[in-house]
Amino acid sequence: MKKKMNTNKFIPVLLLAVAVLWMKTYISQKTQFTLGVEGTTQEFLLFINPLGSALLLLSLSLFFKGARKYWALLAVYLGMSIMLYANIVYYRFFSDFITLPTMFQTQNFGDLGGSVLSLIRPLDILFFVDVLLLGALVLSKRVEKDARNFKKRVALPVVVAALAISFFNLSLAESDRPDLLTRGFDRTYIVKYLGMYNYALYDTVETLKASSQRVMADSDDNTEVLNYTKSNYASPSEEYFGAAEGMNVVYLHLESFQTFLMDYELHGEEVTPFLNSMKDDPNTLYFDNFFHQTAQGKTSDAEFMLENSLFGLPKGSAFITKGQNTYHAAPAILKDEGYTSAVFHGNNGTFWNRSEIYKAFGYDHFFDIESYPNTTESDMAEYGLMDKPFFEQSAPILESLPEPFYTKFITVAHHFPYKMDQQLATIEKGATGDASVDNYFQTARYADEAIEQFFAQLEASGLADNTMIVMYGDHYGISDNHNEAMSEILSKDITPVENAKLQRVPLFIHVPGMEGGINHTYGGQIDLLPTVMHLLGVETQNYVHFGTDLLSEEHEELVMFRNGDYASPEVYSINEAFYDPETGLPLEDKRQLEQAEDLKRHGRYELQLSDQVVNGDLLRFYTPAGFTPVDPADYYYQQAPNLTE
Repeated sequence: MKKKMNTNKFIPVLLLAVAVLWMKTYISQKTQFTLGVEGTTQEFLLFINPLGSALLLLSLSLFFKGARKYWALLAVYLGMSIMLYANIVYYRFFSDFITLPTMFQTQNFGDLGGSVLSLIRPLDILFFVDVLLLGALVLSKRVEKDARNFKKRVALPVVVAALAISFFNLSLAESDRPDLLTRGFDRTYIVKYLGMYNYALYDTVETLKASSQRVMADSDDNTEVLNYTKSNYASPSEEYFGAAEGMNVVYLHLESFQTFLMDYELHGEEVTPFLNSMKDDPNTLYFDNFFHQTAQGKTSDAEFMLENSLFGLPKGSAFITKGQNTYHAAPAILKDEGYTSAVFHGNNGTFWNRSEIYKAFGYDHFFDIESYPNTTESDMAEYGLMDKPFFEQSAPILESLPEPFYTKFITVAHHFPYKMDQQLATIEKGATGDASVDNYFQTARYADEAIEQFFAQLEASGLADNTMIVMYGDHYGISDNHNEAMSEILSKDITPVENAKLQRVPLFIHVPGMEGGINHTYGGQIDLLPTVMHLLGVETQNYVHFGTDLLSEEHEELVMFRNGDYASPEVYSINEAFYDPETGLPLEDKRQLEQAEDLKRHGRYELQLSDQVVNGDLLRFYTPAGFTPVDPADYYYQQAPNLTE
């Protein structure tokens, strides 16, 4: 009798661990993520989906011999807890889940310390209390361990039971959401229906499939892509084509700027007075329905789109995972027009793999933090050089570039978590009690002042009269986790449509001598490359571009987001529902719903084709007429040289 009791001592420990991890995961998924759970079936799925994974993974410990099965149980339990908590912290800012490619973006980790710490809360220790208790049990010498081995006939039924629960979960999920695994545009659905741990498995399989596409690709795969992009081409506007021909180009990256900042007053003061004045400048086009279309790559996704008119990837960053691809990027296109190209960025050149992918784009120069030797500690923000000293020290380098030049300035001061030396602040913080929202306005004001300073520098140097300046917001600064505070800031409820409208970012195109104005056209970052090229008088018909000229009468006002949602003047597609953008109410008219479904199919097909190009590296098989292919080996970046020699 005593022998039989000893054999079963491990089973209660295993079942207790399964039950605790199940409940912890369920409560975390329900309280820490916004999954849009609706109805009894989805509530039940959210409750049941951690059970199969917890039982399956923790039961692997049964296959270990002797007391090692306790250590195996603890190791698996700890790993699953870390995975859960890492996604909770990640979600607090990105409103998204970790993917396999983001885990390999290790060159960025060293610069993320402060941002990550700002997302960690004191009560987060509660997520690991159970781990500590299990660890104490395993380590305790007072608790007798069952060192006997389990036979396969005991272990296998537990594994089979876990698989049965998982398959039941999947079947019920598929009945509520058909083609769940084949229409995986939105990771939220996978987590909601299958749970955090099954999502990780799904993500791994999908990532491996994408990685294999390059090996399997050949030139025939370009046929469908070229047919689409040529048929989707929008002819340039006669009024604007060549309006900036021969001019220099300066892109100003407005870090974390959202459109709601324009004309917004806090404590009776304009937050961005200079940008507000530029919006009304007679030589500036301002687009008030311009959206960011970034995903996990955030800033790098924005750069990827404006340089290539290809969508960023649904997972990870193309800058990181596709840095060795062939591209037909803006710097290379303009090199054939006699342009010199350069990027200015007061941070490490390795961040987002910029020092490598810029070579693939054909950038002649990349001036990173090493090109700013006069920097003091007080000049530094969390992600690099503060904007005012950045522009001040960049001016001499810019003035020494051969003209015409194509340049991009990446600012960092207005970056999450929006910390500001109060001696530099010229506006009071917000008063919502949400630190991210309240701090946001001070760094936005500082960035606005720095941009005004840069414009003054261009005027003083004589470059302003022959330079097109494009200012764009790269991505949201305030995620939807802060909608309660944003509701107070904007004095209205943040409905699904209002939340979608908060994804608008500013776009200014300033061209000396060109008639400006406020343009209400719907567009996104994917449309920037053809728009800028046409203003410079460069045709784009032969290029693989998924965006179209914002100033063309043929421009398609459909803004696709990486999760498969979209925005257009007539309808917003949000989480598989369709809304009227004016009333914010769901569409009910059958004809309108059919048209909305057609737009969704069309837009998702476009995302699919763009992914084929990027994952398959298809541009290596195609060279547009008149384009000189880029050889990254021809480029070597160093500190700012004397470019006048």
